[in-house]
Amino acid sequence: MAWRIFIFSLSQALGLLLGWWYAGAWGAAVGGAFAGWCWFASDLWRGARVLHWFRGGELEAAPQGMHGLWGQAVDRVRRLLRTQQQQVQECERRLDDVFAALQASPNGLVLLDPEGRIEWCNKTACGQFGFDAERDHLQSLSNLVRDPDFAAYCNSKDYSHDVVLQGRFSTPARPVRLSVQMYPHGKGRKLMISRDITAVEQAEAMRRDFVANVSHEIRTPLTVLVGFVETLQTLQLSSEEQTRYLGLMAQQAARMQNVVQGLLTLSRLEDSPRPGMEGWVPIHQLLEHCADEGRALSQLLTRNQTRHHTMIFPLPAPPEGMGEIAGIQTELQSALSNLISNAVRYTPASGTIEVSWRWQADGSAVFAVRDTGPGIDAVHIPRLTERFYRVDRSRSRETGGTGLGLAIVKHVLQRHDASLDIQSTLGQGSTFSVHFPASRVRPPASSTAIG
Repeated sequence: MAWRIFIFSLSQALGLLLGWWYAGAWGAAVGGAFAGWCWFASDLWRGARVLHWFRGGELEAAPQGMHGLWGQAVDRVRRLLRTQQQQVQECERRLDDVFAALQASPNGLVLLDPEGRIEWCNKTACGQFGFDAERDHLQSLSNLVRDPDFAAYCNSKDYSHDVVLQGRFSTPARPVRLSVQMYPHGKGRKLMISRDITAVEQAEAMRRDFVANVSHEIRTPLTVLVGFVETLQTLQLSSEEQTRYLGLMAQQAARMQNVVQGLLTLSRLEDSPRPGMEGWVPIHQLLEHCADEGRALSQLLTRNQTRHHTMIFPLPAPPEGMGEIAGIQTELQSALSNLISNAVRYTPASGTIEVSWRWQADGSAVFAVRDTGPGIDAVHIPRLTERFYRVDRSRSRETGGTGLGLAIVKHVLQRHDASLDIQSTLGQGSTFSVHFPASRVRPPASSTAIG
C-alpha cells in the first residue's frame, strides 16, 4: 500500500511541476488532474488483467511484471493455485492408486449409478460376467446379467444377503459359481461385489462326501463284524460254520484296515516335505514291478474265467537302461501301480491293458495306461481324484477298491511335479497319462519311444 501511495504521489507531483512550467497555476491544476487520471487508467488496466486471469484460473497465464498491490494479489493467488494444483494432482494419484488396487482385487467390483447403470467395473467383473468396460459404460446392469435369480434379488431390494449365480463359463463338467451381493451407498448408488465360490462349494461338497464316505466305509464292515461276533457268541455253530464266519470277519477287518491305511498314506503324503532331486530311481525297475503286480492281479481276478486280460507292457530294458526319475521309489511305485490296478479291475476279462513309456522332444516323459474298459462319462472325470469318489459304487465294491487309489496317485504326482491327464469315452475305454517334467527325468544316452 505504501508503494501504491508513493507512486500516486510521485505522478501527481510530476504533473503539477510540468503543468506549472508550461502554463502556470492553471497548467499545474490541469497537469495534476491529468497525472491522476493516467495513474488511475494504468491501475485500472492492471486490475483488468488480474481479473481476466482470475476468470481463466490457469496458473501458466498469470500476468507478468506486476508490482504493488496487484502484484501481491497475483503472487498470493499464484501460490494458492499452485498449492491447489498440487493437491489435485495428489488426489488424482491417490485415486489412481485406489482404482489400481480395485483392478487387482480377486473379487468382481461394479459401481452402479442410481438408475442401475454401470459407471465402472474392474477386470475381474469383466471376466466373470463378460462385460466390456468401455462398451458397457452406462449400460443397464439388468440388461447384461439376465438371470432370473439375480432379477428377483434386485427387485426385492433386500441386499442383506448374497445371491448365487452360475458363472459365464459354467458347464456341467466344470461348474462355476458366483456369489453376488449389492451394497447401497451415496444417493441411490450401489456397489456390486461378486466372488468366485466354485472352489469353496467344491471343498464343502468334498468335505460332506468325505465324512459320509468314511462313515460308510467303516460302518458297513463294522456292522458285519458285530453281527458275526453276536452270532458266534449266541449260537452253537459247527467248526465249519465257525471257520466260514471267521473268514468273513477277517475279510471285513482287512477291508477296514485298507481304508485306514489309505487315509494314513494320504495324511503322510500331505504332511511330508516334497522329495528332492538327490535320489534317482531306474525307470525299468518301476515298470518291471508294475508289470509283475498287474499280471498277478489280473490272474487273481480272472482265475475262474475262461478268458483273461491281454496285458501289454514295455519291452525289456536295453543294457543301458530306460532312464531315471528323481524321487521316492515307494511313492512312484505306488502311484504307477495304482493306475494299472484300476485298469485291471475295471476292464472285462477279454479286454486289453496297454502300458507305455514315451520320451518327448522337450526332454519330458509320459507314462500311460490305456484300457478297453467301459469308459467314464465326462461329468465324472474332474472328480475322479477325490477321496472315496466312485463312478459306480456297486462295481467298486465287487472289485475291492477303497476309493482312495486315485487320490493317492494325485498327491504322489504333485509331490514329484508331475500331472495326471484322463481321457475316456463311454464304451471305448480310458487312458490315464502321467506327464513327468524334464527336470524330474533323466533319459538314457539314446532315448526312444518305449511302449
